[in-house]
Amino acid sequence: MPQGLKNAPATFNRCVTHLLHSVRDFAPSYFDDVFIHSRAVDGKSEVEMHKEHLRRLFALMRKHKLYANLKKCIFGASEIPVLGCLVGKNGVRPDPGKVRVINEWPTPSNVKELRKFLGLAMYLCKYVSNYAGKIRPLSQLLKKDAAWVWTADCQQAFDAVKQSLTESPILAVADQDRPFHVVCDASDFAIGCALMQHDHEGRDRVVYYQSRQLKPAERNYPVHDKELLAMKYALAKFRVYLLGGRPFVVYTDHA
Repeated sequence: MPQGLKNAPATFNRCVTHLLHSVRDFAPSYFDDVFIHSRAVDGKSEVEMHKEHLRRLFALMRKHKLYANLKKCIFGASEIPVLGCLVGKNGVRPDPGKVRVINEWPTPSNVKELRKFLGLAMYLCKYVSNYAGKIRPLSQLLKKDAAWVWTADCQQAFDAVKQSLTESPILAVADQDRPFHVVCDASDFAIGCALMQHDHEGRDRVVYYQSRQLKPAERNYPVHDKELLAMKYALAKFRVYLLGGRPFVVYTDHA
């Protein structure tokens, strides 16, 4: 694939996806990365299934003359890095390196430093419930012509965001064979939602958090309209999981 062409990445991704289509159930690809996951099936252990999956993938790669860099390969791992997070048997968690940077971030002394902090925090916001509501005092400082006054509310919000990201839960990997349920909520200044599933042990697990601050006009909505807006927002954000699948349940206040 020639380097520098505008459509080269998308074309390459489509090509790899097409060539590995027959193994996508256990070896999905993303550009030049292939992630192989295996479970015990029909009396075969996870290790046996994993070896079988590897053989099938390597045979397909050999057929299409696709090559892998051995130094970049990880075999038999219980957890692997995927797009800035760690995915394993128990679910998805943020990169510990990014969490450590957040935890050690000093109190911002100007708008530029605050933007840097929020930029990194936004990258991890899917792990935090009501992230948009938590950062509201901080986002007020980013408004045009806003005076830089670091108040107690700002410090409290800053500490809350750091703590939430540091103590963020391990998100469940979405299982299309199990029903989803969506939890929505609205406050005076923000709306939020969570996509959830019960795991094989019956535990309630979060798959994804989403939230945003309300626009000025939306803050004037009555409570039930804000809740309805939160529901609409949730269905739009999680549509890739919800559309065309099993029936799902939405939980909301003031229905």
